[in-house]
Amino acid sequence: MINYLRYLFKQKHSFMKNKIIFWIDADLTIFCMSKFLQEKINHDFFAIIDITNKPKLFFNKQNLVRFMKSWFYHDYVANNSVKPDLEYLKKIEEKYDFQIWELIANDRFFQNYNDFYKFSYNEMLSILEQECKLYELILDEINPDYFVTHETALRNQHVFYLMCKKRGIKILMLNYANYQSKCYISQYSHKIDQLKDFKLMKSGRTFSELENQLDIKHVSIDHKKLYENIRTSKVAKILAAIQLIFQANENIKTHYTYFGRTKMRVFIHQIFFEIKRKYRKHFIDSTFSWKINPHESYVYFPLHQEPERSLLIAAPKYTNQVETIRHISKSMPVGFKLYVKEHPTQGPARGWRKISVYNEIMRIPNVVLLHPSLSSRDLIKNSSLVISVGGTACFEAAFFNKSSITFADLGYDPISSIHKISDISELTCSIKKSLNQPVNISELDKFVNLLEQNSFDFDLLGFELEFHNWFYYGGNLVDVDISEHKMELFLVQKNNELEKLSLEFKKKIHSYEAS
Repeated sequence: MINYLRYLFKQKHSFMKNKIIFWIDADLTIFCMSKFLQEKINHDFFAIIDITNKPKLFFNKQNLVRFMKSWFYHDYVANNSVKPDLEYLKKIEEKYDFQIWELIANDRFFQNYNDFYKFSYNEMLSILEQECKLYELILDEINPDYFVTHETALRNQHVFYLMCKKRGIKILMLNYANYQSKCYISQYSHKIDQLKDFKLMKSGRTFSELENQLDIKHVSIDHKKLYENIRTSKVAKILAAIQLIFQANENIKTHYTYFGRTKMRVFIHQIFFEIKRKYRKHFIDSTFSWKINPHESYVYFPLHQEPERSLLIAAPKYTNQVETIRHISKSMPVGFKLYVKEHPTQGPARGWRKISVYNEIMRIPNVVLLHPSLSSRDLIKNSSLVISVGGTACFEAAFFNKSSITFADLGYDPISSIHKISDISELTCSIKKSLNQPVNISELDKFVNLLEQNSFDFDLLGFELEFHNWFYYGGNLVDVDISEHKMELFLVQKNNELEKLSLEFKKKIHSYEAS
């Protein structure tokens, strides 16, 4: 009788379409892809749109993608100092298994990285309360089968991802593979879903052969190229400045992420940004070490760009890199120096760090601060050990037969020479163990085979650079008018890439439906 009722239930609901909800923001990759995906699958599309006011007009009127319903994030989440409902937030923490204050502490708008506005206690909690209520309303209303997103870069996007995951909604997250120009789609950030197939992979390549594979297109070169080309065109900067001067500044009233950003303050901030960047670069060039001592044994620690997801979301308890350096320095055995290298994109993207931060690092005993132009490849190759909070350096180290330590879960579990530590108290023992552990070439080869088998060619960083140049004045201004005609021209130009990308999403959806 029970089986018969199940059969009737399946028959009754067999005609129902699956529902997909998309996260769409200033990174237009997912929106562009969804247009091609809709032509390939017969599912109902929904969207949460986190965008500024000018492009909002385009998303309100566009007919390129047929969304059954969409929600504009900032229509529902406004800044106010009303006393938050703490009981509701406590229930949210318990229901979805995340910590509200950890999310707030690592939000780039709420904390140290915001030069324009300081949020109050009530404001921050009220924003989280409104946000969670919106997300629960959406999830209760449509009960989606799938959530499609790019890598969760900001807190509000990551909260929705965590809520979807807890509810058992299947995640399709577009990840940059950090290996050649490949991407993959998975349930997690920086972790392929097929790790269970690791033991089935073949091996047989040498370190030299694998190193050549890594160097076909080095990931750090891709990132450096992206940040060196975004916001560099003088013509684009002038056009963006003209737009900013003459357009109404509505976001300052409607988007809490824009609070305090008056036109005058933005212009003054940008002028000082350029001055500080040049001054800091002069300090870096004249003070940092330009050479590696070939006779010195060292542990290599590459700094992360800040602010960035790899710290704020992937390693939320290790966001203070100066303190992390201090802990590493204290935990190393005698006979080793700690080589710390500035991230090469910290300058182009963020204007370098405060000189006081660099001075603090250089005052730590046993630490050598290296110039960002030095080759990461050479530093890894000649090191005794690599330590990274949550970057690709640990993965790259394995190609040079170097063990490594990471603080973030990046899906490298099958490679035993990459040690993931969960508490800083483990550091001393992990360093001692790692210094004496060679890389298992078979494990690395199998992992690379698994990665190659489950990834595909898509130049994600190149695509990002393209839409920044096409729509956002070279990345200088995202609050812009977007016409449907201009979007259509862009989609035609990127047709081949987006066709391939949408086919990969279709394939992933079909794999979920078949399981």
